[in-house]
Amino acid sequence: MLIAGRYRLHDPIGRGAMGEVWRAFDETLGRTVAVKLLLPHDSDPTATSRFRLEAQTAGRLNHPHVVGVYDFGEYDGRLFLVMELVEGDSLARRLSTAGPLPVEQVARIAAQAAAGLAAAHQQGIVHRDIKPANLLLDPDGTLKIGDFGIARFVDDPSGALTTTGQIVGTSLYLAPERALGQAAGPASDVYALGCLLYQLLTGRPPFQADTAVAILHQHLDATPVPPRQTRPELPPAFENFLLGLLAKRPEDRPATQQIAEWFGGGAWQGRSEPLPEPAPARQAATSLVPPPTGPGVPGGSEAGPATTYALPSATVRPSRSRTTGSPGARGLVAHRPRVMATAAAVLVFLAAMLAGMLWFSPGNSSAESPGNGTPGATTPGASGGSGWSEGSDGSDGSAGSEAHEGSGESGGSATNLSDTPEASPTSSSPTPTPTPTATPSRTDDGQKGKDGQDGQDKGKDEEDEPDEEG
Repeated sequence: MLIAGRYRLHDPIGRGAMGEVWRAFDETLGRTVAVKLLLPHDSDPTATSRFRLEAQTAGRLNHPHVVGVYDFGEYDGRLFLVMELVEGDSLARRLSTAGPLPVEQVARIAAQAAAGLAAAHQQGIVHRDIKPANLLLDPDGTLKIGDFGIARFVDDPSGALTTTGQIVGTSLYLAPERALGQAAGPASDVYALGCLLYQLLTGRPPFQADTAVAILHQHLDATPVPPRQTRPELPPAFENFLLGLLAKRPEDRPATQQIAEWFGGGAWQGRSEPLPEPAPARQAATSLVPPPTGPGVPGGSEAGPATTYALPSATVRPSRSRTTGSPGARGLVAHRPRVMATAAAVLVFLAAMLAGMLWFSPGNSSAESPGNGTPGATTPGASGGSGWSEGSDGSDGSAGSEAHEGSGESGGSATNLSDTPEASPTSSSPTPTPTPTATPSRTDDGQKGKDGQDGQDKGKDEEDEPDEEG
């Protein structure tokens, strides 16, 4: 059958809800193409407009991972769409025949599919029906995204529902926000891509149930089983990123361009970064050491391993000297208890020394304190004479008065008389004991002067008492 005078149909390739696809030949340009014919839809008046929209959206895209659109028209009351022919199978047929795909192939498919979706999203187009049947693989492994039949523009207010009020799309790959009746966005295609990759790795979709409504509830509430339970060889980085694509909230999912770069760059393998190369200075210092030569060295004049005969590098010495030097703040912190104990001991020692100096100072000695009645408080010179007995007998007033009259001042005689040397009680030569009148001690004279002054004051008080009585 010849369509539009140039496209000759040969054999059917597939059939969908909206139309059937034929392998055809473009007699004008001499190339093989795919022609999609719209099926009669008497019960759906929107089928024609949706088919036209598919041609318009796909025609705006020109990307190696998107099926190209060549022509659009109407023949014999039926709309047709001429597209690029992909010589290969869909992912749905590949899953049914070969089962789960290798991890490397799935990563390659993810990178290519995300790149194609990123091109569509940049044009403001949302696919809304990403599933294995709409992704095609050619013989060399290149992926193509096809079937933009239910695609919508992002700013289309009717992008969530059809005219009959039902959600469009496949329930196994439907995003949670679309299950709630919200408009589809680029994040909805990301979620559908995550479901597709999950199925390519495990052989089944992340959520399954007997009815479409039960599947939608799982998309809203359930958590997918980690794919590594089925594929233990899957790298943890791949699994974590895949579960991020299946996030419940659209804002938690990565963008399609980011997905393409992540898988295309090999980050899914989870390789660690290479270690830095050795410093050039250390290599130069090692190369300065000459290799040992001589008859006793194996190999004669050939150089042995550098690490065997290399002397210690000069670059190590500064760090070694720093470790043996004076301790810094870190050393003080480490020995803080010992330092505090030493400081406390020094303070206690200084306090004890100061207390001893104050206690044994001349101003606190017992020899200069007046009026001490205990014999042990006198000096050795005073205890040997009779001056102590005179100063401590009952006639304190008269003796004190005489002593006061014999001198010009109360304490003057004691000071002048103390200039005469007093006998040392510890002298080894026999010295006669001086009489109290000849050699009075400082203690005796001071005591007598004090007693005389007290007696004089007492006498004056007695004289004043009769006057007061009279």
